[in-house]
Amino acid sequence: MNLAHKKILITGADGFIGSHLTEALVRRDCDVRAFVFYNSFGHWGWLDESPDEIKREIDVFAGDIRDPHGVRSAMTGCDVVLHLAALIGIPYSYHSPGAYVDTNITGTLNIVQAARDLQLEKVVHTSTSEVYGTAQYVPIDEKHPLQGQSPYSASKIGADQIALSFYRSFETPLTIARPFNTFGPRQSARAVIPTVITQIANGERNIQLGALHPTRDFNYVQDTVNGFIAMAESDKVLGEEVNLGSNYEISIGDTVQLIAEAMHAEINIDTDAQRLRPEKSEVERLWADNRKALELLDWAPRYGQRDGFKRALAETAAWFTDPANLARYKHGIYNI
Repeated sequence: MNLAHKKILITGADGFIGSHLTEALVRRDCDVRAFVFYNSFGHWGWLDESPDEIKREIDVFAGDIRDPHGVRSAMTGCDVVLHLAALIGIPYSYHSPGAYVDTNITGTLNIVQAARDLQLEKVVHTSTSEVYGTAQYVPIDEKHPLQGQSPYSASKIGADQIALSFYRSFETPLTIARPFNTFGPRQSARAVIPTVITQIANGERNIQLGALHPTRDFNYVQDTVNGFIAMAESDKVLGEEVNLGSNYEISIGDTVQLIAEAMHAEINIDTDAQRLRPEKSEVERLWADNRKALELLDWAPRYGQRDGFKRALAETAAWFTDPANLARYKHGIYNI
Protein backbone atom coordinates (compact mmCIF):
# COMPACT_ATOMS: atom_id res chain seq x y z
CA MET A 1 0.00 0.00 0.00
CA ASN A 2 1.30 3.43 -0.91
CA LEU A 3 0.49 5.69 2.05
CA ALA A 4 1.05 8.95 0.20
CA HIS A 5 -2.20 10.92 0.07
CA LYS A 6 -4.04 8.29 2.13
CA LYS A 7 -6.17 9.60 5.01
CA ILE A 8 -4.48 8.14 8.09
CA LEU A 9 -5.78 8.31 11.66
CA ILE A 10 -3.18 8.02 14.41
CA THR A 11 -4.57 7.41 17.89
CA GLY A 12 -2.26 8.45 20.69
CA ALA A 13 -0.78 11.05 18.35
CA ASP A 14 -0.17 13.33 21.33
CA GLY A 15 2.16 10.82 22.99
CA PHE A 16 5.80 9.88 22.74
CA ILE A 17 5.85 7.47 19.80
CA GLY A 18 2.63 8.82 18.30
CA SER A 19 3.96 12.35 17.90
CA HIS A 20 7.11 11.14 16.14
CA LEU A 21 4.99 8.92 13.89
CA THR A 22 2.62 11.80 13.07
CA GLU A 23 5.50 14.03 12.04
CA ALA A 24 7.11 11.29 9.94
CA LEU A 25 3.90 10.60 8.00
CA VAL A 26 3.21 14.29 7.36
CA ARG A 27 6.71 14.53 5.89
CA ARG A 28 5.77 11.64 3.59
CA ASP A 29 2.85 13.67 2.20
CA CYS A 30 0.22 11.64 4.03
CA ASP A 31 -3.08 13.21 5.05
CA VAL A 32 -2.92 12.75 8.83
CA ARG A 33 -5.72 13.02 11.36
CA ALA A 34 -4.24 13.11 14.86
CA PHE A 35 -6.45 11.68 17.60
CA VAL A 36 -5.43 13.37 20.87
CA PHE A 37 -6.85 12.92 24.35
CA TYR A 38 -9.46 15.60 25.00
CA ASN A 39 -8.68 18.15 27.70
CA SER A 40 -10.18 21.52 28.53
CA PHE A 41 -6.87 23.34 27.95
CA GLY A 42 -6.78 22.53 24.26
CA HIS A 43 -3.40 20.87 24.65
CA TRP A 44 -2.22 18.51 21.91
CA GLY A 45 0.47 16.84 24.01
CA TRP A 46 3.82 16.59 22.24
CA LEU A 47 2.25 17.79 19.00
CA ASP A 48 2.23 21.26 20.55
CA GLU A 49 6.01 21.16 20.13
CA SER A 50 5.96 20.08 16.48
CA PRO A 51 7.25 22.51 13.86
CA ASP A 52 4.64 24.93 12.52
CA GLU A 53 4.84 23.35 9.07
CA ILE A 54 3.76 20.04 10.64
CA LYS A 55 0.96 21.51 12.74
CA ARG A 56 -0.49 23.28 9.72
CA GLU A 57 -0.86 19.95 7.92
CA ILE A 58 -2.49 17.81 10.61
CA ASP A 59 -6.20 17.45 11.26
CA VAL A 60 -6.50 17.24 15.05
CA PHE A 61 -9.40 15.34 16.59
CA ALA A 62 -9.74 15.63 20.38
CA GLY A 63 -11.58 12.72 21.95
CA ASP A 64 -11.38 9.68 24.22
CA ILE A 65 -10.52 6.23 22.91
CA ARG A 66 -12.99 4.76 25.41
CA ASP A 67 -15.91 6.51 23.66
CA PRO A 68 -17.14 4.40 20.71
CA HIS A 69 -19.07 7.30 19.18
CA GLY A 70 -16.09 9.64 19.19
CA VAL A 71 -13.85 6.90 17.82
CA ARG A 72 -16.24 6.24 14.97
CA SER A 73 -16.44 9.95 14.16
CA ALA A 74 -12.66 10.20 14.10
CA MET A 75 -12.33 7.19 11.81
CA THR A 76 -15.01 8.28 9.35
CA GLY A 77 -13.41 9.17 6.03
CA CYS A 78 -10.09 7.52 6.89
CA ASP A 79 -8.33 4.78 4.93
CA VAL A 80 -5.88 3.56 7.55
CA VAL A 81 -5.69 3.70 11.33
CA LEU A 82 -2.51 3.36 13.37
CA HIS A 83 -3.75 2.61 16.87
CA LEU A 84 -1.24 3.68 19.54
CA ALA A 85 -3.53 5.14 22.21
CA ALA A 86 -3.09 3.23 25.48
CA LEU A 87 -2.32 3.45 29.16
CA ILE A 88 1.26 2.18 29.36
CA GLY A 89 2.72 2.74 32.83
CA ILE A 90 3.24 -0.57 34.59
CA PRO A 91 3.36 0.80 38.18
CA TYR A 92 0.13 2.73 37.65
CA SER A 93 -1.53 -0.49 36.47
CA TYR A 94 -1.01 -1.90 39.98
CA HIS A 95 -2.85 1.15 41.31
CA SER A 96 -5.74 1.38 38.82
CA PRO A 97 -6.09 -1.84 36.79
CA GLY A 98 -9.66 -1.08 35.75
CA ALA A 99 -8.51 1.98 33.83
CA TYR A 100 -6.25 -0.27 31.75
CA VAL A 101 -9.12 -2.59 30.85
CA ASP A 102 -11.27 0.37 29.81
CA THR A 103 -8.58 2.13 27.80
CA ASN A 104 -6.56 -0.71 26.32
CA ILE A 105 -9.15 -3.44 25.76
CA THR A 106 -12.38 -1.48 25.28
CA GLY A 107 -10.53 1.22 23.36
CA THR A 108 -9.17 -1.37 20.95
CA LEU A 109 -12.62 -2.93 20.57
CA ASN A 110 -13.94 0.51 19.60
CA ILE A 111 -11.24 0.81 16.93
CA VAL A 112 -11.73 -2.59 15.32
CA GLN A 113 -15.52 -2.42 15.45
CA ALA A 114 -15.51 0.93 13.65
CA ALA A 115 -12.87 -0.32 11.20
CA ARG A 116 -15.10 -3.27 10.33
CA ASP A 117 -18.22 -1.16 9.91
CA LEU A 118 -16.47 1.61 7.96
CA GLN A 119 -14.49 -0.89 5.85
CA LEU A 120 -11.09 0.67 6.41
CA GLU A 121 -8.21 -0.56 4.26
CA LYS A 122 -5.81 -1.26 7.14
CA VAL A 123 -5.53 -1.24 10.94
CA VAL A 124 -2.14 -1.40 12.64
CA HIS A 125 -2.67 -2.19 16.31
CA THR A 126 0.12 -1.57 18.83
CA SER A 127 1.13 -4.37 21.17
CA THR A 128 4.14 -4.47 23.51
CA SER A 129 6.97 -6.86 24.35
CA GLU A 130 5.56 -6.97 27.89
CA VAL A 131 2.93 -9.45 26.67
CA TYR A 132 5.67 -12.11 26.55
CA GLY A 133 6.61 -11.73 30.21
CA THR A 134 9.95 -13.14 31.30
CA ALA A 135 11.51 -14.92 28.35
CA GLN A 136 11.06 -18.70 28.37
CA TYR A 137 13.59 -18.85 25.53
CA VAL A 138 15.66 -16.30 23.66
CA PRO A 139 15.58 -14.59 21.35
CA ILE A 140 11.81 -14.19 21.69
CA ASP A 141 9.92 -14.83 18.46
CA GLU A 142 6.23 -14.23 17.81
CA LYS A 143 5.36 -17.81 18.80
CA HIS A 144 6.54 -17.27 22.36
CA PRO A 145 3.80 -17.87 24.99
CA LEU A 146 2.01 -14.80 26.34
CA GLN A 147 2.18 -14.13 30.08
CA GLY A 148 0.31 -11.39 31.90
CA GLN A 149 2.76 -10.47 34.68
CA SER A 150 1.14 -7.08 35.36
CA PRO A 151 -2.34 -5.67 34.86
CA TYR A 152 -0.84 -3.58 32.06
CA SER A 153 0.53 -6.56 30.15
CA ALA A 154 -2.68 -8.52 30.75
CA SER A 155 -4.71 -5.66 29.27
CA LYS A 156 -2.45 -5.56 26.22
CA ILE A 157 -2.80 -9.31 25.73
CA GLY A 158 -6.56 -8.81 25.83
CA ALA A 159 -6.37 -5.94 23.36
CA ASP A 160 -4.20 -7.98 20.97
CA GLN A 161 -6.62 -10.87 21.07
CA ILE A 162 -9.66 -8.65 20.50
CA ALA A 163 -7.91 -7.21 17.46
CA LEU A 164 -6.93 -10.61 16.07
CA SER A 165 -10.43 -11.95 16.64
CA PHE A 166 -11.80 -9.34 14.23
CA TYR A 167 -9.31 -10.40 11.59
CA ARG A 168 -10.24 -14.06 12.04
CA SER A 169 -13.98 -13.56 12.45
CA PHE A 170 -14.70 -10.74 10.02
CA GLU A 171 -11.55 -10.45 7.86
CA THR A 172 -10.95 -6.96 9.19
CA PRO A 173 -7.61 -6.03 7.54
CA LEU A 174 -5.46 -5.83 10.62
CA THR A 175 -1.90 -6.38 11.75
CA ILE A 176 -0.15 -6.15 15.11
CA ALA A 177 3.08 -4.25 15.69
CA ARG A 178 4.92 -5.46 18.80
CA PRO A 179 7.64 -2.95 19.69
CA PHE A 180 10.25 -3.74 22.31
CA ASN A 181 11.26 -1.01 24.81
CA THR A 182 11.24 2.12 22.67
CA PHE A 183 13.17 5.16 23.93
CA GLY A 184 14.21 8.58 22.69
CA PRO A 185 13.26 12.26 22.83
CA ARG A 186 9.89 13.02 24.48
CA GLN A 187 9.65 9.75 26.41
CA SER A 188 7.98 9.90 29.81
CA ALA A 189 10.21 9.91 32.87
CA ARG A 190 8.35 6.83 34.09
CA ALA A 191 10.78 4.88 31.84
CA VAL A 192 14.29 4.03 32.98
CA ILE A 193 16.37 5.83 30.34
CA PRO A 194 14.73 9.26 30.81
CA THR A 195 14.80 8.69 34.57
CA VAL A 196 18.56 8.28 34.55
CA ILE A 197 19.25 11.06 32.05
CA THR A 198 17.12 13.65 33.84
CA GLN A 199 18.67 12.87 37.22
CA ILE A 200 22.19 13.22 35.84
CA ALA A 201 21.31 16.35 33.85
CA ASN A 202 20.01 17.98 37.02
CA GLY A 203 23.29 17.35 38.82
CA GLU A 204 22.36 14.23 40.74
CA ARG A 205 25.14 11.67 41.15
CA ASN A 206 23.37 9.21 43.45
CA ILE A 207 20.85 7.86 40.97
CA GLN A 208 17.59 6.42 42.32
CA LEU A 209 16.56 3.23 40.52
CA GLY A 210 14.80 -0.10 40.90
CA ALA A 211 16.13 -3.49 39.82
CA LEU A 212 19.33 -3.46 37.76
CA HIS A 213 19.62 -7.11 36.74
CA PRO A 214 16.66 -7.45 34.30
CA THR A 215 17.57 -7.27 30.63
CA ARG A 216 15.80 -5.38 27.88
CA ASP A 217 15.90 -4.99 24.10
CA PHE A 218 15.93 -1.21 23.66
CA ASN A 219 14.91 0.45 20.39
CA TYR A 220 15.35 4.03 19.29
CA VAL A 221 12.09 5.78 18.46
CA GLN A 222 13.11 6.46 14.85
CA ASP A 223 13.47 2.72 14.27
CA THR A 224 10.10 2.01 15.88
CA VAL A 225 8.42 4.67 13.73
CA ASN A 226 9.95 3.20 10.59
CA GLY A 227 8.61 -0.19 11.65
CA PHE A 228 5.07 1.15 12.02
CA ILE A 229 5.22 2.75 8.60
CA ALA A 230 6.54 -0.45 7.04
CA MET A 231 3.68 -2.42 8.61
CA ALA A 232 1.11 0.04 7.31
CA GLU A 233 2.57 -0.20 3.82
CA SER A 234 2.99 -3.98 3.66
CA ASP A 235 0.44 -6.37 2.19
CA LYS A 236 2.26 -9.37 3.70
CA VAL A 237 1.40 -8.91 7.36
CA LEU A 238 -2.40 -9.08 7.56
CA GLY A 239 -3.33 -11.16 10.58
CA GLU A 240 0.30 -11.28 11.68
CA GLU A 241 2.05 -10.21 14.87
CA VAL A 242 5.48 -8.72 14.17
CA ASN A 243 8.24 -7.94 16.67
CA LEU A 244 9.95 -4.58 16.24
CA GLY A 245 13.15 -5.13 18.18
CA SER A 246 16.89 -4.70 17.88
CA ASN A 247 17.96 -8.29 18.63
CA TYR A 248 20.35 -6.84 21.22
CA GLU A 249 20.02 -7.65 24.93
CA ILE A 250 21.45 -5.48 27.70
CA SER A 251 20.86 -5.26 31.45
CA ILE A 252 19.41 -2.18 33.12
CA GLY A 253 22.62 -1.80 35.10
CA ASP A 254 24.81 -1.82 31.98
CA THR A 255 22.41 0.60 30.28
CA VAL A 256 22.81 3.04 33.17
CA GLN A 257 26.59 2.89 32.83
CA LEU A 258 26.40 3.60 29.09
CA ILE A 259 24.22 6.63 29.81
CA ALA A 260 26.70 7.89 32.38
CA GLU A 261 29.53 7.46 29.85
CA ALA A 262 27.57 9.36 27.20
CA MET A 263 26.97 12.19 29.69
CA HIS A 264 30.54 12.11 31.06
CA ALA A 265 29.31 11.59 34.61
CA GLU A 266 30.58 9.54 37.54
CA ILE A 267 27.55 8.11 39.33
CA ASN A 268 26.46 5.81 42.13
CA ILE A 269 23.22 3.85 42.09
CA ASP A 270 20.88 3.71 45.06
CA THR A 271 18.05 1.19 45.16
CA ASP A 272 14.71 2.88 45.74
CA ALA A 273 12.31 0.26 47.09
CA GLN A 274 9.21 1.94 45.63
CA ARG A 275 10.66 1.46 42.13
CA LEU A 276 10.88 -2.33 42.49
CA ARG A 277 8.14 -4.40 40.89
CA PRO A 278 6.54 -7.23 42.88
CA GLU A 279 8.78 -10.28 42.54
CA LYS A 280 6.51 -12.34 40.31
CA SER A 281 5.56 -9.30 38.24
CA GLU A 282 9.09 -8.32 37.23
CA VAL A 283 9.90 -9.23 33.64
CA GLU A 284 13.41 -10.56 34.03
CA ARG A 285 14.49 -10.89 30.42
CA LEU A 286 13.46 -9.50 27.03
CA TRP A 287 15.41 -10.09 23.82
CA ALA A 288 13.69 -9.79 20.43
CA ASP A 289 13.94 -12.12 17.49
CA ASN A 290 13.38 -9.67 14.64
CA ARG A 291 13.74 -12.05 11.70
CA LYS A 292 10.04 -11.88 10.84
CA ALA A 293 10.21 -8.09 10.44
CA LEU A 294 13.23 -8.45 8.18
CA GLU A 295 11.59 -11.16 6.06
CA LEU A 296 8.12 -9.60 5.71
CA LEU A 297 8.89 -5.88 5.94
CA ASP A 298 12.54 -5.59 4.96
CA TRP A 299 12.85 -3.71 8.25
CA ALA A 300 15.96 -3.70 10.41
CA PRO A 301 16.99 -1.18 13.07
CA ARG A 302 19.34 1.58 11.98
CA TYR A 303 20.44 1.96 15.58
CA GLY A 304 21.00 -1.74 16.18
CA GLN A 305 23.47 -3.58 18.41
CA ARG A 306 25.78 -1.90 20.94
CA ASP A 307 27.21 0.80 18.68
CA GLY A 308 23.78 1.84 17.46
CA PHE A 309 22.43 1.80 21.00
CA LYS A 310 25.24 4.11 22.15
CA ARG A 311 24.54 6.52 19.27
CA ALA A 312 20.86 6.58 20.16
CA LEU A 313 21.60 7.16 23.85
CA ALA A 314 23.83 10.10 22.94
CA GLU A 315 21.10 11.64 20.77
CA THR A 316 18.52 11.09 23.50
CA ALA A 317 20.73 12.62 26.19
CA ALA A 318 21.38 15.64 23.96
CA TRP A 319 17.64 16.25 23.61
CA PHE A 320 16.88 15.87 27.31
CA THR A 321 19.74 18.12 28.41
CA ASP A 322 18.45 21.03 26.35
CA PRO A 323 17.24 23.34 29.15
CA ALA A 324 13.83 23.88 27.52
CA ASN A 325 13.23 20.13 27.35
CA LEU A 326 14.73 19.29 30.73
CA ALA A 327 12.45 21.83 32.43
CA ARG A 328 9.43 19.70 31.50
CA TYR A 329 10.56 16.80 33.69
CA LYS A 330 10.31 16.40 37.48
CA HIS A 331 13.50 14.49 38.17
CA GLY A 332 13.12 14.53 41.95
CA ILE A 333 10.01 12.36 42.15
CA TYR A 334 9.16 8.79 41.23
CA ASN A 335 6.99 8.97 38.11
CA ILE A 336 4.57 6.06 37.92
